[in-house]
Amino acid sequence: MHHGTQQDPNPVRVAVIGMGWMGRVHAQAYARVPHHYPDGPALPVLVAVADDVAGRAQAFAARFGAEAAYTDWRAVLDDPSIDAVSVTVPNFLHRDIGVAVLDAGKHLWIEKPVGLTEADAAAVAAAAARNGRRTAVGFNYRNAPAVQAARAMIAEGRLGAVTHARFRLFSDYAAHPDGALTWRYQRDRGGNGVLGDLGSHGVDLVTHLLGDIDALVADTAIFIPERAEPTGATSGHQLATSGVRGPVENEDYLSAQLRLASGARCVLEASRIAVGEQNSYGFEIHGTSGMVRWDYRRMGELEASVGADFQDQPVSMVHVGPGSGDYAAFQPGAANPMGYDDLKVIEAQHFLRSIVTGVPEGATVDDAVRSARALDAMTRSVDEGRWVTLA
Repeated sequence: MHHGTQQDPNPVRVAVIGMGWMGRVHAQAYARVPHHYPDGPALPVLVAVADDVAGRAQAFAARFGAEAAYTDWRAVLDDPSIDAVSVTVPNFLHRDIGVAVLDAGKHLWIEKPVGLTEADAAAVAAAAARNGRRTAVGFNYRNAPAVQAARAMIAEGRLGAVTHARFRLFSDYAAHPDGALTWRYQRDRGGNGVLGDLGSHGVDLVTHLLGDIDALVADTAIFIPERAEPTGATSGHQLATSGVRGPVENEDYLSAQLRLASGARCVLEASRIAVGEQNSYGFEIHGTSGMVRWDYRRMGELEASVGADFQDQPVSMVHVGPGSGDYAAFQPGAANPMGYDDLKVIEAQHFLRSIVTGVPEGATVDDAVRSARALDAMTRSVDEGRWVTLA
């Protein structure tokens, strides 16, 4: 695959497997890449979509101009013209489909947490390595320009040495007691509940900003122990009252204390049943001479306190703009709000650039392995009631 130029865009033929909300997000991200990165090294072309729900892939292909629509995802792998595949299916399918995509010689953009366990994520990573393929994983929050600005501040020592931090991922998508008993709540299909769903993002943000985790202790809880089974195919988080009631098998809530390799301490908390909270994600990082904090719902704002006053040191709020992360690809001036979908466009661009250059860029399956290792350690910590050291 040769390097593209503005005059000679290099087409990367892509497919999406799993046409729910996240599949649409990936398809839209590919479509928008040339809008925001006109000089980018690759021009993505969506050629195929797959979904096992009757009619869903066909309707999607018509909307997005894809040449082919399949109900069996394996058909995507049989097309030698497809270079890269997005996998946006439920967690329990990540390992089998992810490995198959890579073994078919195609590059892989897969959603987090990449399977149910570290072993699942490691199997996908091994497939990427043995096939020499590039990967991207949907840890999108690290792509926010304000997060990149915070990372630069920390790396430059503007907070001094990081002492302690708090990371919070609260949502209410499972707060309704009539929320349908979908795959998300089943251990063999949804894995470790809120750990994989939100905790995985939290671990990625912690390690991206603050480095490796040495050891941790965790506590988890299930607060809504039973739900009604859905009567048909589901998309997103819908209600069900008439179905047979069954047990919720995985975690609603997580609290963990982390000791980082740097010596810093960190609290990570995640909940899917937090009434009054919608996508309430963010962090607060303290250092010997400063502090930085960010709230995803005010994505373009970064609050920071830097200086040499220590006590009574003021906090200033900055609207990040061009110069922070990939902001300039979206808006010409600070304080023009970016949104969730923009973070996925950045992710798509990292992925496509890595395919053309051969150099990993952005979050990869190796980051998913590292995240899953911490999540597995949290489960072990809860089971054994003790601190667990990460190898």
